[in-house]
Amino acid sequence: MNSHKHARLTPKGRALLVNRVQQQGWTVRAASEAGGVSVRTAYKWLARFKTEGAQGLADRSSRPRRCPHAITEEDQARFEALRRQRWPLWRIAMQAGRSLATLSRCMKQAGLSRLKSLEPVVPVVRYERAAPGELLHIDTKKLGRIKGIGHRITGDRTLNRNQGIGWDAVHLAIDDHSRVSFAAIKSDETSASCTQFLREAVASYAQLGVRIDRVMTDNGAGYKKIFDAVCDELGIRHIRTRPYTPKTNVKAERFVQTSLREWAYARPYESSAQREAALQPFIHHYNWHRPHSALSHQPPMSRIPAMNNLLKLDS
Repeated sequence: MNSHKHARLTPKGRALLVNRVQQQGWTVRAASEAGGVSVRTAYKWLARFKTEGAQGLADRSSRPRRCPHAITEEDQARFEALRRQRWPLWRIAMQAGRSLATLSRCMKQAGLSRLKSLEPVVPVVRYERAAPGELLHIDTKKLGRIKGIGHRITGDRTLNRNQGIGWDAVHLAIDDHSRVSFAAIKSDETSASCTQFLREAVASYAQLGVRIDRVMTDNGAGYKKIFDAVCDELGIRHIRTRPYTPKTNVKAERFVQTSLREWAYARPYESSAQREAALQPFIHHYNWHRPHSALSHQPPMSRIPAMNNLLKLDS
């Protein structure tokens, strides 16, 4: 253990005290006064040195040698067994005659404080479609409209230019295999906007020689009957994510965060139009130039066969 900040003697100071008394001929009172401790403390360290040698001058743990009320290994195992039967902590405490704080500490050490810890760990399933267009992930993100730089940048809260002026919805799509992305800003997240975005995305990927087979979305109101009808019209299978499980559509969720960091919040914009004008340059950079860790640090367009030659010219 380490000496506390108010300790008068460190192990080296105790060794100096012993040396002054035994080697240099100092009196115990003089050595204790020089060390800033009592005579009784000086005698204590001298006695330890005589019985244990230099090792006796080291700090010792203040933990008591025996604690009659301590939790034994058998008790700990019994508590864990009851907890694995999904007993609540208060019930185990009542049955064992222990305090709830003691049981909470024991279960924390065992990693069983929460009932969720009793469930088996769900393995992470990582997948990637074999070819571009097999699966297109789509998601939306609401962004507040901009009318001048806000107080988070200027620091002036008296200028609430952006309060109450509404929202824009950025619709984003990313191909599962290639990570080639497409994005557009709409006025809302209704079925009309979602279906319009789907048509635009399918046309954009078609220009790259990619045909969309499946689309994955969440269970939002914009992806219901009208969206399904447009998918049937385009010959696309619509897949929905599991409720309250964003990781099902994790590629889209990750692309949303990247877009926010590298485009929407990358620099201060003076208007929504200025932010919208910066969207397509960001998408171009993301598709053609930005290295992607899942693609061996190559840009997404490197996985589109028809674009390989153009990629060399655009690099």
